[in-house]
Amino acid sequence: MSAPELIRIVSRDSPMALVQVERVRTELAALHPGIRTEVVPVKTTGDKWMGDLAQVEGKGAFTKEVDQALLAGEADLAVHCVKDVPADRPLPVGTVFAAFLKRDDIRDALIHPGGLTLEQLPPGTRIGTSSVRRVAQLAAAHPHLRCVPMRGNANRRLDKLAAGDADALLLAVAGLQRIDRTDVITEILSPDTMVPPIGAGILALQCRGGDTALIDTVSTLGDPDAHREATAERMFLHVLQGHCNSPIAGYAKAERNGDLSLRACVFTPDGKTVLNAHEWAGPLDPTTLGTSVAVALLRQGARDLIDSITH
Repeated sequence: MSAPELIRIVSRDSPMALVQVERVRTELAALHPGIRTEVVPVKTTGDKWMGDLAQVEGKGAFTKEVDQALLAGEADLAVHCVKDVPADRPLPVGTVFAAFLKRDDIRDALIHPGGLTLEQLPPGTRIGTSSVRRVAQLAAAHPHLRCVPMRGNANRRLDKLAAGDADALLLAVAGLQRIDRTDVITEILSPDTMVPPIGAGILALQCRGGDTALIDTVSTLGDPDAHREATAERMFLHVLQGHCNSPIAGYAKAERNGDLSLRACVFTPDGKTVLNAHEWAGPLDPTTLGTSVAVALLRQGARDLIDSITH
């Protein structure tokens, strides 16, 4: 089956999302120079709404309009950050993930205008973030710091920091790399200090299930390690049935010898309860690993913890 001559790529219209699309276009052009691409930007509910995401479909607020454009035939290929794609429910009927791109940095970065590290921040320092994952981990390890709600794209949050709305920010290293703003990073936090979100640093390519020629074409962009890691992480989150207000974090790591591990945590929003699990699966099925780690946390009481959080 011949490759398509034109691929219309739909994505959120934020500056970072459009940079991600350009990465896909560049990689497609390198492998399939005869294919033309067009960008179909859409503004999602999540980008328009600056309040609590639980009031507008949670993480699905960042994917709903993109999915609609794909299913309506207005575009052929969607580019998503895996961390923004809900895992507590299946992909929209008629769509599939065709590839997961090579994973970027999964870590978080601290931005402090005075150059202080996380350990150096004085009591009462206002950290700008609306991530329940970050809030819970800061409450657990640094209860003397204060989180202030802050949403919007990375550039907007940096502007808010400059305006004095917060004293420091926590942002994803990968996001800052994508918009070429690593110059603002004060400290890069290890995954042990700030456990990343499920799907951190991975871009997913989504197609209609029947577009086999397109799926065959874009699947050549996929990275096997990213596929295994994303599969384990998303299965973990699916089994837990976490929602957008659930402080859940975790990351899988594929080693060169084929071994796969998954570390994951579930927190109470105040950080006073932290459940941990960390397992290795060797070269086994990543879905088995994701399920096993989720079950380990369920045995520790994760179900009651998650269900007790309003959403």
